[in-house]
Amino acid sequence: MARKPAAEKHDDVKAGIGNDPAFAYSALPGVADEMVDNTGAVRPVWQNLLSALSHMSEQELTERFARADRYLRDAGVFYRAYGAAGVSERNWPISHIPVLIDEREWQTLSEGLRQRADLLEDVIADIYGDGRLVKEGLLPPALIAGNPEFLRPLAGIKPANGHYLHFLAFEIGRGPDGNWWVLADRAQAPSGAGFALETRVATTRAFSDIYAETKVHRLASFFGAFRDALLGGKRGGEGRVAVLTPGPANETYYEHAYIARYLGFMLLEGEDITVVNDQLMVRTVAGLRPISVLWRRLDASYADPLELNQHSHIGTPGMVEALRAQTVSIVNALGSGILETRALLAFMPTICRHLRGEELKLPSIATWWCGQKSEREHVAANIEKMVIGPAYSCMPFFDDNGQSVLGSTLRSTARDSIADWLASEGHKLVGQEVVTLSTTPAWVNGKLRPRPMSLRVFAARTENGWQIMPGGFARIGSGDDVAAIAMQAGGSAADVWIVSDKPVEAHTLLPAEETFTRNMPGSLPSRAADNLFWLGRYIERAEGALRILRAWHGRFAEAADPDQPLLANVSAYLAGIDIDISKAVPESLLRNIDSAVYSASNIRDRFSPDGWLALNDLAKTARRFKENVRHGDDASHAMTVLLRKLAGFAGLVHENMYRFTGWRFLSLGRYIERGLHMTRLLGHMSGPDAPDGALDMLLEIGDSVMTHRRRYNVNTARLTVTDLLALDPLNPRSILFQVNEIRHEVEQLPNAFVNGQMSPFYREAMRLHSGLAVMTPETMNGEVYQRLERELEQLSDLLARTYLG
Repeated sequence: MARKPAAEKHDDVKAGIGNDPAFAYSALPGVADEMVDNTGAVRPVWQNLLSALSHMSEQELTERFARADRYLRDAGVFYRAYGAAGVSERNWPISHIPVLIDEREWQTLSEGLRQRADLLEDVIADIYGDGRLVKEGLLPPALIAGNPEFLRPLAGIKPANGHYLHFLAFEIGRGPDGNWWVLADRAQAPSGAGFALETRVATTRAFSDIYAETKVHRLASFFGAFRDALLGGKRGGEGRVAVLTPGPANETYYEHAYIARYLGFMLLEGEDITVVNDQLMVRTVAGLRPISVLWRRLDASYADPLELNQHSHIGTPGMVEALRAQTVSIVNALGSGILETRALLAFMPTICRHLRGEELKLPSIATWWCGQKSEREHVAANIEKMVIGPAYSCMPFFDDNGQSVLGSTLRSTARDSIADWLASEGHKLVGQEVVTLSTTPAWVNGKLRPRPMSLRVFAARTENGWQIMPGGFARIGSGDDVAAIAMQAGGSAADVWIVSDKPVEAHTLLPAEETFTRNMPGSLPSRAADNLFWLGRYIERAEGALRILRAWHGRFAEAADPDQPLLANVSAYLAGIDIDISKAVPESLLRNIDSAVYSASNIRDRFSPDGWLALNDLAKTARRFKENVRHGDDASHAMTVLLRKLAGFAGLVHENMYRFTGWRFLSLGRYIERGLHMTRLLGHMSGPDAPDGALDMLLEIGDSVMTHRRRYNVNTARLTVTDLLALDPLNPRSILFQVNEIRHEVEQLPNAFVNGQMSPFYREAMRLHSGLAVMTPETMNGEVYQRLERELEQLSDLLARTYLG
């Protein structure tokens, strides 16, 4: 549907709201709304968007929203939800209508957040430094000493780059009076910046035309400035910048991989890192390499099991000692999680006046720590206006999984005992004024409806000071209850558009043409190489199984007798490699595909979205076939479908993956597994006692029927099949072809030559190749195939010891 130009739309905005039932929007009484003011008029910054929406049919809106959902689904954007039923992956829950804020209002907000970021830097520097705030009575000693986020081994350690904080997030909300409040500070390992980027992309897919004509500030400059700041922290030398993740089980792992890929940094887990001579080193296939800057995305207490949480299995022993030696900068500093303490909000106004001689430009939500007598009494006297929660909690009251209690919901008997509760456990509790958050439009059941929201805004330290992301994302409640904002409680995320009345600059992370340089890819971490290697093996293992199963079911469809000699022979072979032919889609096949998906999930930062989508499509299709496929022709067709999907994935990888070290390990996994597959098959089915039809079935499994007809002027024979499937260097299914490719890839690996001599791994690959290259079809027998199988397995083990340990 054609839309009016922006200049012609503004006159009919209010009419559009009133005349179309879907847009009959009105704010909730006594609640500030982002789109309409207290008179019910649409704010100027919203007029263009709302007018455009009001001219769209319900079908057009549905199609636009579907484009956004499809992008997120195809890109594989997800988060992990934790509930009584366990852990589940959920698609990123987007609220399609963006939140619009005027640039002038955003500048005021940004000034307040920059001031707050500087104040938080001063506070943490004091907590882990001189401790003047406690000495001078501005912070209660118990609030620090009893805080589980205060990490004593970090006391007195100064950051190598002079700053504790580099990347912050703030949870902010607008109250009924229209003013913004800080609901929570995020300094531990702030999440959401990557999701903000993906939410922006998805929203622009839905409203590309509106976005193009609306002067919305872009996000790329924020990430570019922070990337430059991290790279500037390397201080020369060989040091690398890396992102430290807890691993794929973390609820925001997708974001860790996305940010690492977007900024061009290595994504590491704790096991990838070791400490040598007080220096953090990453284990790579080329040996140990130093890390200068580590952007951590795991909680600080898990970072070093030697000096912090001894039960951590995701950290790196010795990391704290490296910080003492000032050989690495960690973003943010270990111990910064203490700044998220809810009770700390009560003292921020006084601390700001004391340290900076000014009032907070952006106040915190009113908070009282109940470890003090007068504060306890105030909370008890005003309990109906309060929410009571854990003092050391790092989550706002609407996001703490029900740990907080609304005073207005307490029975009269409970209210009578509130003073006793606060007196006995006041140091563990905090009272906060109940805040009614502003609402913003959300599309609910075909209509615009007001829903409560909070904003998550990000700040990055750059060479020019703190830079505030021009946007972030809004958390939108699933109902009128503020507690429903949390993602785990069914909330959703909306893009935030900071709208200017002037043209905005389009930014990109790509370098300017005049600064063009060709950078070689960084060293490949050993864990990434391990996952790539096994991804190759699992994919090839699945393909081999699919080809055998398709051939078996094709013949079963004709014979309908599983005891027929050839079928029984192949069934025995399949049983030997853990494939149960009694099921049309064996469980072991599904396990191999799932293992491939798992290996790929561990290297999401190195895996293209198209490849990930294709691999998951393969896994879902295989699971679906398990439920409704029968033996015979039905199963044969299903195996063909899966082979085509697998070929599509392999083609994407082959055509798109950069030919560097990661590609070589993926390829080596495929060549070794394919060599093993063909070696075992030939050893079992090409002997003198093989049943009738075995050689023809071998050619079919080896996808070489047509090639055999063209190359040999005789019927199928053991020697011709052996020549083609074992010793033909031009047949991509033959054993010799795999060994040739293995030798070629090994030549390109790091340390293939040591002091001018072949490494043991390279020497073994050469020996394997030389031994096979001189064989003839007449000399190939069962004993030779068994020896080849052992040597290929030994080569795999030697590769693991050389590069993956």
